Amino acid sequence: MQQASLDFLKSLLDAPSPSGFERPVAELYRRRAGDHADKVTTDVHGNVIAIINPDARVRIMLAGHMDEIGFIIHHISEEGLLHFMPIGGHDSIVPVGQVVWVHGRERVAGAIGRKAIHLLGPEEAKKKPGISELWIDIGASSRKEAESVVSLGDVATFQFSFQQLMGDRVVGRGLDNRAGLFIVSEALRLLREEGGLAPGVGVYALGTVQEEIGSRGAQTSTAEIKPLLGLAVDMEHAIDYPGVSAAEFGALDLGAGPSLLRGANANPVLFDLVRRAAAEDGIPLQIRVAPSGTPTDASAMQITGAATATGLLGIPLRYMHTPCEVLSLSDLENCARLMAATCRRVTEGMDFTPW
Repeated sequence: MQQASLDFLKSLLDAPSPSGFERPVAELYRRRAGDHADKVTTDVHGNVIAIINPDARVRIMLAGHMDEIGFIIHHISEEGLLHFMPIGGHDSIVPVGQVVWVHGRERVAGAIGRKAIHLLGPEEAKKKPGISELWIDIGASSRKEAESVVSLGDVATFQFSFQQLMGDRVVGRGLDNRAGLFIVSEALRLLREEGGLAPGVGVYALGTVQEEIGSRGAQTSTAEIKPLLGLAVDMEHAIDYPGVSAAEFGALDLGAGPSLLRGANANPVLFDLVRRAAAEDGIPLQIRVAPSGTPTDASAMQITGAATATGLLGIPLRYMHTPCEVLSLSDLENCARLMAATCRRVTEGMDFTPW
């Protein structure tokens, strides 16, 4: 991976972006995409749209969401403790004992606390805590002291950053889905630097907002852009660690290439086009199956406005929605190559009607 690309990925992972508060990541993406696009805009919802060939009749929409899970402060106690609600899907056992950044008037460190195990009753000790039983301790001794730096509605994120593991594997907070946004950015770079887009074809490379709370940004941007086809990229659950069964979930391994969805949320003509691009360009590919819609931007793109032929690319990810998500950098590179290769094979007049 190019050093500049790796540095950009690291910068994305360092920036906080809970759903509805994506501005830091949006600014990074807007700056990076500006080097490779003919036009970059931001809509009133906060989606960032980078375009190659904005006057083209055929529009391809690429979508990687900018938001991550996080927490939002909704009460400050008399003791100066911050009570919070989850943004996005959390396993309530994960936050216990974690250190967070609270993004208030200034960035403040905080510890997520609960009653110590020694003080739990017998029945309490048998259960995992609910989010409402946790709080953030920033060291304030009163509500007044806490309110000098934190306001209701401020957000918090886990205090984890990018780290290299063995081989090409990395760990970080919010790889779901800043890694997907990175792939969209890299596909845009490859299309600009290497060319190959057919005349009359334009690419709209989006960083979308609020996917973790219902793909809200993908809905509004699809309605505005009206693409002929759309490719979303998101993280998929790797099934290569203990306790999960390929027979139940389908095999998906780190380092074996990106995944391509087959099922109701995937246009079959676009599916065949992506699979052919992978075969012809020597890009490893895994098939992921879903019988209906998916909890991704691809689902929103498919059913918003007039029909859009949709596809979903995925990156195998371990430990999703925790502070220590793990993936393979080679999967990111191959996914960006595949996204660009697919765009190059789209021409005016192509019919994506399935039958």
